[in-house]
Amino acid sequence: MAQATPSPTEQLFQIINGFWTSRAVYVAAKLGLADFVQEGPKSADELAAATGTHAPSLYRVLRALASTGIFLEDEQGRFAATPLSDVLRSGVPGSLRASAISELGEDHYDAWRNVLQSVKTGEIAFDHHFGMPVWEYYAQNQEVAQVFNESMSGLTRSIEAAVVRSCDFSHGRTVVDVGGGHGTFLAAILKANPTAKGILFDAPRVVAEGQNGLLSAEGLGGRIEAVGGDFFASVPGGGDIYTLKWIIHDWDDAKSVAILKNCHRAMARGGRLLLVESVIPPRNEPSLGKFMDLNMLVMTGGRERTADEFRDLLAAAGFRLARIIATPSPVSVIEALREEE
Repeated sequence: MAQATPSPTEQLFQIINGFWTSRAVYVAAKLGLADFVQEGPKSADELAAATGTHAPSLYRVLRALASTGIFLEDEQGRFAATPLSDVLRSGVPGSLRASAISELGEDHYDAWRNVLQSVKTGEIAFDHHFGMPVWEYYAQNQEVAQVFNESMSGLTRSIEAAVVRSCDFSHGRTVVDVGGGHGTFLAAILKANPTAKGILFDAPRVVAEGQNGLLSAEGLGGRIEAVGGDFFASVPGGGDIYTLKWIIHDWDDAKSVAILKNCHRAMARGGRLLLVESVIPPRNEPSLGKFMDLNMLVMTGGRERTADEFRDLLAAAGFRLARIIATPSPVSVIEALREEE
């Protein structure tokens, strides 16, 4: 029999309690449960022994997650992998395990408890709760920062193919990835464009981690120069394509323009700027970006922007918005051309 459409009360109740599911996912990610069931179904007792947890309580978490499709409970009460649990595994392409730990763990989750503070005052909830900006907090808490960087690499892998397929990088001789983290996105661009070279630019510690890890594993060390620095001061010069993925949304308009002006000064004549960001659609159209915008309000003081807002921001930095390229992912590519002075 067909199920009746949930009433407005039932629908809203599910929305209100959505954090129950999220926190259960956090437990699964933190304990690495998806890794343990990858080789075959495991009972709650087996998983509890492997993770040092209380078996009856762990069973309740697993049962709840199985009801959402994240695990599968068989007739023997064992839990098996599913396509959703595969994305929670460690070290697989597109893994969201680190993202689940970062977004649902101590830093993001605690900051979100203060979202009302942001709405009342316009202040950054993270700063109010932790007493410092998020980037300073990560600098002082290396383990948390490492999880965050891994989460960004995992999220990048989930959208990189869609972006690289949707955007033409073939004419780029030197691609400069500003704020490129561990180099996940730049590596994808260069693998798809074998004649191009790249410059990975981020904080010195971050690019060192990328150079020692991902880029060496991908065999791209000879084609990528890793440069550490501060994009508010300057960015490496001479590139003909400058990419900024999920960078501009971290900052208010004044700081965003400062970053973009540095890119304008650094790039070669005729260069292109490619921003990989959410573009907020009008009115009631569903968009992950509208909730990402709230995350920026809470965490960084940045924002997601509409097409018109991007046009104005780029113009203030000396760029002309050329086009917005939709991709089969939650992000678009905002392509801008350098206006000559």
